[in-house]
Amino acid sequence: MLKAIVVEDEYLAREELAYLIRTHSSIEIIASFEDGLEAFKFLQDHEVDLVFLDIQIPAIDGVMLARNLRKSSHPPEVVFVTAHKEFAVDAFELEAFDYILKPYNETRIIHLLQKLEQAAPAKPVMALEEPVAARRHTVNLTKGERIVVTPCDEIYYAEADEKLTHVYTRHDRFVLTMSISDFIARLPAEGFFRCHRSYCVNINRIREIVPWFNSTYLIRLHDLPAEIPVSRSNIKAFRQLMQL
Repeated sequence: MLKAIVVEDEYLAREELAYLIRTHSSIEIIASFEDGLEAFKFLQDHEVDLVFLDIQIPAIDGVMLARNLRKSSHPPEVVFVTAHKEFAVDAFELEAFDYILKPYNETRIIHLLQKLEQAAPAKPVMALEEPVAARRHTVNLTKGERIVVTPCDEIYYAEADEKLTHVYTRHDRFVLTMSISDFIARLPAEGFFRCHRSYCVNINRIREIVPWFNSTYLIRLHDLPAEIPVSRSNIKAFRQLMQL
C-alpha cells in the first residue's frame, strides 16, 4: 500500500482532497500539514511514497520543498496541487508525477490515483547535476566577475528586489540576477526560514525577536543592523520554529 501526506494550507481543500484519495484508491494518508516547514520536519523522520503538495503554502513554498525532497536518498513522488496554471512549468522542471488544478475535478483525480497505483513502485531518481553535499553546504555568490563560493552558514539573510535578490553576509552584500525563490531553493531548508514574501533569514543568526504591530515580529541579527519583518501568514510557523 502506498503511503502519502497532503500539504495544503486551506482546510476545506485539504479535507476534500483527502476524501477523494481515500474514496477512490487504497493510498494511505498518514499525515496532513498546513505549511511546508511542518511537512519538511516530518519527512526527515518518515518515509512516504507520495506527497500531494500545494505550491502556495506558508513557511516553505511547495516548489522549494519539492526541490529539497529530490535531494533525499529515496524521494517520494510529488503531485502538485494549485489554483494557478502558471506553475505548471515549475512542476515539470521538478519532474513531478502530475499537476492538478483547484477546484478539483473528481474524474481527473480518479484517473491520477489510478496512474499512481499502477506506477508503484516509484520510478528511479535521476542523478543530480552536482553533489548533494556541495549544494547543501555552499552556494555560489557573484561579485562583479568573481564567483565567491560561500558556506551557507555565513549567509545572514536574503532580500527580494523585483527580479533581483540581495544576499547579505557579515561583511558583504551580493546582488544576484534571480528571484528570491530560486535562491532559497539552493539553501538547506533546515537552516533558513522564509519569514516574509521578500525575506529569508538564517535562523542561526537571529539575535532578537521584537514584537511588532498586528501580533507580528521584527527579527534582529547578530553583527548586522537590519530589521527583518515576519509576515502574518508566516507567524504560526515562525513561532513553532523558534518555540515562542
